[in-house]
Amino acid sequence: MNEKILFGTDGWRGIIDEDVNENSIAEAAQAFAAYLGSTKRVNPQAAVGYDGRKNSRLYAEIFSEVMSGNGIGVFLSDKIIPVPVLSYFTKFSRVDSGVMITASHNPSGYNGIKFKAAYGGPYLTEDTLKVEKFLYKFPVRRSRENIVIKDFTLPYLEQINKVINFRIIRESGLRILIDSMSGAGQNIIENILSGHHIYADTIFGTPDENFSGRQPEPIEKNLLPLSEKLRSDHYSLGIATDGDADRLGVLLDSGEWLSAQETILILAEYICRNNLFPGNIVKTSSVTDKLRLFESEKRKISDVQVGFKYICEEMLKQEVAFGCEESGGFGYGFHMPERDGILSGLLLCEALASSGFSKIGFLAESARKKYGSIFYHRKDLPYTKADRLSLLPNIFKKNISTIGGFKVMRAAEFLSSRGVINGLKFFLEGDSNWLLIRASETEPLIRVYAEAENSGEAERILNSGIGMIIKD
Repeated sequence: MNEKILFGTDGWRGIIDEDVNENSIAEAAQAFAAYLGSTKRVNPQAAVGYDGRKNSRLYAEIFSEVMSGNGIGVFLSDKIIPVPVLSYFTKFSRVDSGVMITASHNPSGYNGIKFKAAYGGPYLTEDTLKVEKFLYKFPVRRSRENIVIKDFTLPYLEQINKVINFRIIRESGLRILIDSMSGAGQNIIENILSGHHIYADTIFGTPDENFSGRQPEPIEKNLLPLSEKLRSDHYSLGIATDGDADRLGVLLDSGEWLSAQETILILAEYICRNNLFPGNIVKTSSVTDKLRLFESEKRKISDVQVGFKYICEEMLKQEVAFGCEESGGFGYGFHMPERDGILSGLLLCEALASSGFSKIGFLAESARKKYGSIFYHRKDLPYTKADRLSLLPNIFKKNISTIGGFKVMRAAEFLSSRGVINGLKFFLEGDSNWLLIRASETEPLIRVYAEAENSGEAERILNSGIGMIIKD
């Protein structure tokens, strides 16, 4: 028995050839097939996609064969695809589940599985736990008789062509540079834009199992090639997608980093000011509270636990226009309850085109003048003491009244999948002053976040939060 198969939020990741190998993939597939069988669906079907990592296609074929061997109809992608394509195909085709072989933005030595529900978003915690209970319960059965090879991209591209205003982007004359980070995003954004006669170039558009020597997470330190090319040519903006293209990173036309917090503010302003989509805004608790500037009687802003799964849960309960997380994952209720880096990048191009500015640096500066700069700090603290998961409940009981010299107006707790407080957010006096402390369930880390009206105050609040951890 391989004890290393431990499912997380919507699947499982591990080191290739050690944790993730042909045998463990087959065992995970058998558990997944048994779970689908237990739901008493008539003629169950699933869609399977894969990225460009080492062995991803092989693992996708094994997963498909095991489901087929258990009497489940399988649509297997005919090529490397992004997660949003797999997720949208799952929803559009009304199959029972989707499976993506990927390790998302993890380093190249990792691979894994993401589970997608019929609605096109991540499996909820209770469903993932049900799959886990079937591990090693039945012998692995394999066949190929129920597998159909399929192009998953067509319904996704039809959806994108319906929802993005390509005319305004084309008429604005924008020049767009895309970095696919040698991941599953490939040349998809460029091809979509070029198909509408919009100038676009892609770097690292060919999938590479080593991601051409970078970690495929679209954050500032990993986007130096994109920054260099922006500095050397005349582009309107630079956008980057991660290894499986469900996250977005953005660089200004100058090559400078545009933080996810500022990207969120620009997208939210465009959606709200133009009433693009109906519904509320749901953000993870680590996202800037400046979003509350867009709150109204018709559009509420709410915080959820860090993790897109929690945004997905709200999207299933209520009408949500925009769901956003600090890590660059953005989703839209009209589309599907799922992160989509491709759609987000195109929507940002549309926002820039509609602003009248020729370059995103001007749009970012305009947003800063209207809403103020975002002063946000984060610190990840190694924490190996045994009380990591009980630390926050103990802090919550203390009824802390001031943090960093600011009065605590209220506090909100966020619960883990086990019902234990693993996130605490303190809302402080001021327009957008807060402190968030999170305990990782899987790593020996405690993460501390702070936002304030200037950098000094944000640092003071952050240090106060760090002091709570060190002192306790």
